[in-house]
Amino acid sequence: MSPITPRHFQAGLERLTGWADLLDAINVFPVADGDTGRNLVLSLAPLRMLADAPRHTARRLLLGARGNSGNIAARFFSGLLMADSLGALPKSVRQAAADARKAIQRPRSGTMLSVFDTLAASLPAAVQTAPAPDVRQLLDALAQTVLDTPNHLTKLKQAGVVDAGALGIYLFFEGFFSPWLDSTRPIRPPQERFDGYLTVSASFTDPPETAWCIDAVVRLNTRQAEKQLRDSGDSLVLISEDGLAKIHLHTPDPEKWRQTAAALGEVISFSGDDMQRQMAAFTPRRHPTAIHVLTDAAGSVTRADARRLGMTLLDSYICLNNRSLPETRVDAETLYAAMRAGQPVSTAQASDYERHAGYQSVLARWERVLYLCVGSVYTGNYRTVMAWKARHDPDNRLTVIDTGTASGRLGLIATATARLAGDGAPDADTIIRFARRAVDRCDEYVFLDRLKYLAAGGRLSRSRAFFGDTFRVKPVIRPLATGAEKVAAVKNRRAQLDFALERLNALRSNPAGTMVMLEFSDNRQWVAETVRPAIDALLPGAEIILQPLSLTSGAHMGPGTWAVAFLPGADDERKP
Repeated sequence: MSPITPRHFQAGLERLTGWADLLDAINVFPVADGDTGRNLVLSLAPLRMLADAPRHTARRLLLGARGNSGNIAARFFSGLLMADSLGALPKSVRQAAADARKAIQRPRSGTMLSVFDTLAASLPAAVQTAPAPDVRQLLDALAQTVLDTPNHLTKLKQAGVVDAGALGIYLFFEGFFSPWLDSTRPIRPPQERFDGYLTVSASFTDPPETAWCIDAVVRLNTRQAEKQLRDSGDSLVLISEDGLAKIHLHTPDPEKWRQTAAALGEVISFSGDDMQRQMAAFTPRRHPTAIHVLTDAAGSVTRADARRLGMTLLDSYICLNNRSLPETRVDAETLYAAMRAGQPVSTAQASDYERHAGYQSVLARWERVLYLCVGSVYTGNYRTVMAWKARHDPDNRLTVIDTGTASGRLGLIATATARLAGDGAPDADTIIRFARRAVDRCDEYVFLDRLKYLAAGGRLSRSRAFFGDTFRVKPVIRPLATGAEKVAAVKNRRAQLDFALERLNALRSNPAGTMVMLEFSDNRQWVAETVRPAIDALLPGAEIILQPLSLTSGAHMGPGTWAVAFLPGADDERKP
């Protein structure tokens, strides 16, 4: 029998990640809070770096799962990891599907559970065609199950969509089984299989819920404690293993629930999302734009910004604590604390497979797409997308600009361009011209606190970093299309601010319409309370955006870094 390798799991996760934004956009069950894609990507992240022992990865899946969908999926995949060959797969799937169902307080048909059941029923016949399974017939069966989800759940029928979690699992298995598919035939976008079921109806509404979505790990004192926790909230998913209970639930009072859990055992971890706030933010842009803006998260743009502006982000990865996560899914405070403690941190590009899924995703959802790509001197993204475009974009629907930028410059260019598109610019060519002019006019200065982080990432010799930090040299860097150029070295924060004000002084004659992006790492308070007022005073009338530094930049440049990017006369530049 053909072996099942880490690559199968990785390909599944990459396929899922490439379409995570779509899953968020159609996530209306159990509540319309737009986080199914996020939760699945975060929860299944351990599959990207599989441990030698499957049980170690299974434990990381269970303890790190997020949200309703993520916890159910983690329970299933922790069991699926036990299969090491095609022959072992049917039995593992049956057991994993049963375990996932048992973890849920009120299991429902029309969710990912139904997809697991179909997989369990269809696999035995599919694997009898060894050495390669009958993947296309198997995927057809899974797709039909996804299409059937609105017939089981009234909310899906009202919204006119399939279940986001079920679709996410289907996409995972498209990737998982892809090594057995004909590589010359690209996997079809979900729009071809699920046409008419991937856009939430404009008439759909879901009353906000005054509740919190809780994820916690509790070391229980007694077996009876588990029963008490099972009765402690709604939408409960509880997974018990080795004395630990991994719990997901919805509760109106998170602090009261935490106190209840603490009385039953030791609360190892606890996090909560305000569902009312999430549901209020679940307002996908429904009016068409002349062209959709795509950019890299290496620009300082957050997921919340992207949703508000109606654009799409492509992630790079942060590798930390034996986990590899998309940079926009990493907690900045955790990253900078780890760097200050001397823990190893690195970055990595998404695989070509995942990037290709991302390109396919945007072209399947929008007629025209403008990709403002991170500078080719910094990553291979431009080369990768142009190679893909040559093979898969015969109608030239994807326009790619090598911006030569990263960090705040890229973020500011993308923000200004997405605003223009969202404000109803009349045609795609107007928006593309604006973006090209913004690339030429936008500039940025980055202020580093310590050099040792650049050395840790191999971007500076350790000896140079040692002497620089010893003599308290704080370099000022200007990211250019040819690479990062060191333009100055100063002694302290005050000198950094003085340098920034000196460079911005040239804009004093016409500050109105200028956009300024101030980026912070772990120093938000100083940037907000010291830097911003000084720039406000220098450039009255300029728009100042306070923004977290992209975490790929932060991982290379370290805590204490801040930056200023600026686009002069942005309002004038909007003119054709």
